[in-house]
Amino acid sequence: MNITVINGTEKRGVTYKLKEIFLERFKTNSEITEYYLPKDCPNFCNGCASCCLKGEQTCKDYSYVQSIEKSLLQADLIIMTSPAYVMHVSGAMKTLLDHLAYRWIPHRPAANMFGKRAVVITQCVGAGAKSTAKDIKHSLSWWGISKIGIFTGTLMDDIVWDNLSEKRRNKLSKQILQLSDKFSKINYKKPAHTKILTKIKFGFCRLMQKKSYKINPEYTDAQYWHHQGWLDKNRPWHKTK
Repeated sequence: MNITVINGTEKRGVTYKLKEIFLERFKTNSEITEYYLPKDCPNFCNGCASCCLKGEQTCKDYSYVQSIEKSLLQADLIIMTSPAYVMHVSGAMKTLLDHLAYRWIPHRPAANMFGKRAVVITQCVGAGAKSTAKDIKHSLSWWGISKIGIFTGTLMDDIVWDNLSEKRRNKLSKQILQLSDKFSKINYKKPAHTKILTKIKFGFCRLMQKKSYKINPEYTDAQYWHHQGWLDKNRPWHKTK
């Protein structure tokens, strides 16, 4: 199977350690591709909206974004990690999520995203891990992904793995291994089930795009939906591998 990992920081700290523990069960039979932010997507989205209005190829950072997106689309399992930075994702992770705005359901979602699985790994000294995970999950769900596993670790003792108490390290390891075990038992040849809430989101966006296509058939998003057949009876969850 193919796994794509997006690391929200280049720092190899506690989040990195938790991610490595999660991947232990997958390393013998998986091809794992990892990206480290900001190195692999160094520039901020400047909000020009060109990706949504004119196509993703018009983005000034197209080469960076498309390299990562290609890997995401080929992956059977997507892993997104970020420590909590002031109770939210790292700025580098937010930058990537901003760059991928055109892949949200209201714009041009990728059909095979609706059949994928994803895991979010976050941690914080105290509060903040849950809101950080929510940042990432929000984007994943609006890409069309329904099956999303969440790990939110609380360190309490320190911000360095080796400085944590043995009891805390053991507890975090046990928790992340439980999530890993759950996802390692999945049959990835079968697409994940698309939840009803995702279908409802898609339905509202379909009505919006159908209206847009009638007004202007050349509008980038509406034209994309038309070519996918989604303005008629086709649905992305019917086409996933």
